[in-house]
This record gives sequence, C-alpha cells and structure tokens, in this order.
Amino acid sequence: MTAIASRRPGGFALLLAAFIAFIASLAPAASHAAAAGDKLVVATPAGKHAFTIEWAVTADERERGLMYRKTMPKDHGMLFDFQTEQSVAFWMRNTYLPLDMLFIDGAGTVKRIEHKATPLSDRVIPSGAAIRYVFEINGGTADALGISEGDKVTIPKR
Repeated sequence: MTAIASRRPGGFALLLAAFIAFIASLAPAASHAAAAGDKLVVATPAGKHAFTIEWAVTADERERGLMYRKTMPKDHGMLFDFQTEQSVAFWMRNTYLPLDMLFIDGAGTVKRIEHKATPLSDRVIPSGAAIRYVFEINGGTADALGISEGDKVTIPKR
C-alpha cells in the first residue's frame, strides 16, 4: 500500500477507504440491525417476552442469517421476513449457535418451532406450513420461556 500511495497524492486515503469498505462487507449484515431497537413480542400463557430483533429482509441477508456468529445476547434474535406467506426451509450450515426457529404466519401465529437446531448441520429444516416470518433465537429459549405453537407474536413495522 505504501508504494501505491507514494506515487499519487491522495492514493493512500483512497486505498484506506477501499480497504475499510471491503472489511465492512465481510461483517454480518447490519442494514437492518438491532441498532434501531425494534422489539418483537411473543405472548405466551406465562406472559409477554420481548426481543430486540435484527431484520433479515433482502435475499443476501436471509442467505447469511446468523452464519459465523459465536454469540448472541439472550434477549435478541433475527427475524427473516419473506414478504408473503410461503413454505420455506432452513439449515444450520456455518452457524455455530444452537438455535430455536419460530415459524410464524402473516397473522403473527407461531405455526411450528424447531427446538435447538444442531450447529453446522446441513439437515433441511422445513417450515411445515406457509409462513411469512422465521424468528431465530438462542437454542433452548423457547422451552425456557414456554413459547409454543399457537402463541401470538407482535412484529414491529419496518
């Protein structure tokens, strides 16, 4: 980098900016990140449970999901929005965290839960019904909070 910068004024700054942009592109998708403070609420017979969400809306965000992450706060999750109800399937390739997956229809009803999906597995995990959303949370959270099929989910507007 030094050789290129010494030949052209401003070259180092351009290279530095390109390098920073490249590194940022490798980071987990943050365009719909939890920084906005969006909260999803799951209503169970035991009470309401709020989660800070990170949105996965674009095809690239949905494809990457929670891959490569090693930790996630207990009250956080990733919400995949497919825009319309449809059958979907997930897997855990390159995903290090065990996850509970809540498959949610457009009316906000939990239709199915995949409990403690095995990290790094290529096993296909089907939605089992037409759904609009999938909400991924740390494995074991659904059981710990008493979240079950039929529970209602309030999803914030984007």
